[in-house]
Amino acid sequence: MANLNLERRLLKQYTTIMGIDEAGRGPLAGPVVAAAVSLNSLNNKKLKKIVSIAKDSKKITARQREKVFEMILKEKTLKWGIGEASNIVIDRINILNATKLAMKKAVFKIKKNLKHTILIIDGNQRINIDCDQVAIINGDEKIFLCSCASIIAKVYRDRLMERLDKKYPKYGFKQHKGYPTKKHYASIRKNGLSPMHRKSFNCG
Repeated sequence: MANLNLERRLLKQYTTIMGIDEAGRGPLAGPVVAAAVSLNSLNNKKLKKIVSIAKDSKKITARQREKVFEMILKEKTLKWGIGEASNIVIDRINILNATKLAMKKAVFKIKKNLKHTILIIDGNQRINIDCDQVAIINGDEKIFLCSCASIIAKVYRDRLMERLDKKYPKYGFKQHKGYPTKKHYASIRKNGLSPMHRKSFNCG
């Protein structure tokens, strides 16, 4: 389970800490979405409750994600930002670079001046921003802020794909969120690619 141990140590050196994660690298359709969640103080009892239930978004149910999502949004100690890179951008610059771009956008939604700020990024890649960074594999399981970012990114993207399902009802985006399922491949074979599909991916 994620905890605040790293954040507690880093707050002795930095004014602001941000955890960053993404959702949607693997789907055949839709954008990749990144979230950044920042913390500048641990002096809040409400944080303890969020820490006790925040986990990697893939390891909790949709209902649990929605609950934690709303708790994060209401917690004044936490700030958050969202960044997106569309399927068109993904096709143009590839999914890795598009993910880094979305992460960069998410960071700057929270804070433009990154002096005395450190980024904790889930995974093994850093991004092109001039501030201290640490990349941690499985950070969304270990680091509280990365868990929060994972949940924010996942819930935001899922809601987006549900809206796209209404616009493109033939593809079942509401069910699979653009991921490569048998039904998704079958809908592509039947209907062709939608404007939301990533043409650089193997859409079968």
